[in-house]
Amino acid sequence: MSFLSAFAGERAYRFTVTALLCLAIGVPLSNLLLPQESSFALSSYSVSLLGKYLCYALLALALDLVWGYAGLLSLGHGAFFALGGYAMGMYLMRQIGSRGVYGDPELPDFMVFLDWQELPWYWLGFDSFGFSLGMALLVPGFFALLFGWLAFRSRVTGVYFSIMTQAMTFALMLAFFRNEMGFGGNNGLTDFKEILGFDMQSDAVRCGLFVATALLLLGSYIGCRWMLATRFGSVVVALRDAESRVRFLGYSVASYKLVVFVVSAMLAGLAGALYVPQVGIINPGEFQPLNSIEIAIWVAVGGRGTLHGAMLGAVIIAAAETMLTARLPELWLFALGGLFLLVTLLLPQGVAGLLEGRRSD
Repeated sequence: MSFLSAFAGERAYRFTVTALLCLAIGVPLSNLLLPQESSFALSSYSVSLLGKYLCYALLALALDLVWGYAGLLSLGHGAFFALGGYAMGMYLMRQIGSRGVYGDPELPDFMVFLDWQELPWYWLGFDSFGFSLGMALLVPGFFALLFGWLAFRSRVTGVYFSIMTQAMTFALMLAFFRNEMGFGGNNGLTDFKEILGFDMQSDAVRCGLFVATALLLLGSYIGCRWMLATRFGSVVVALRDAESRVRFLGYSVASYKLVVFVVSAMLAGLAGALYVPQVGIINPGEFQPLNSIEIAIWVAVGGRGTLHGAMLGAVIIAAAETMLTARLPELWLFALGGLFLLVTLLLPQGVAGLLEGRRSD
């Protein structure tokens, strides 16, 4: 049975890698080279939409790493995603310069409107892309390190851990809604002009962002698989299945949980940093507790503890949301809840488990 599972996992790995490489090559070609009259041509809107789906896939991958393999259901990954998005949004705001509504070369428009006299110290350095990308990883990682160290050393687990992570994201949402925090308040950060000196509205830049997202998702997927295949990964999975035994054997349970939680948070921050240039806005709504719950539903629907299943679940639900909200927006949440109940009752291993079961028949 374990051989069959390993074989199915290897087959899913090859398919996932191939699919992401094909997307990284095929989507830009379909947008840039094919005439608009072609049935295979993709519009710029479609490229950005697909890029958003891949950002969600990376976010689901991050949660599956900590929930599916370490057994820690985090309902605060939306906060890590939003923190990474704000870090990239701050860089994009600094690139506007004097082209803003008020023409101030240093202060973003919302700061001028609120009569700020100088740029806050925590905005310094965000005129550099490298620094901003680093902050998109380090800030979520720092929050996860601080929160995880307090939680794991106190042996907080199960539903209590989930509630605490949910409280964390709710507190951050309330903080970022305040104008005096210096992050745009309710409106957030938007009206971006360029990235790395290139016009963000151009087709080439949209395609470049999509390729970067696909390749970083691929690299993150391979990296997570490699980490889980090491001795470290074996201990993490053992923590999920029998934590007391692992502790009895002398392993530092808190340390292992902390490492995987921080890595997961940094991946979520990376997803947020890739998301913001493609959708063109970041606001406190991304911190909503409902968003973090929805991420968990992506993972559950796709297949918890599979990595590729979590990514697939995110894309499936995001695409369904796009189609359904355009036609029947008031029914979307009911449909999402019904889908979650259906999968929980009939497909406990998610879509990935269903597909692998059919292949082995």
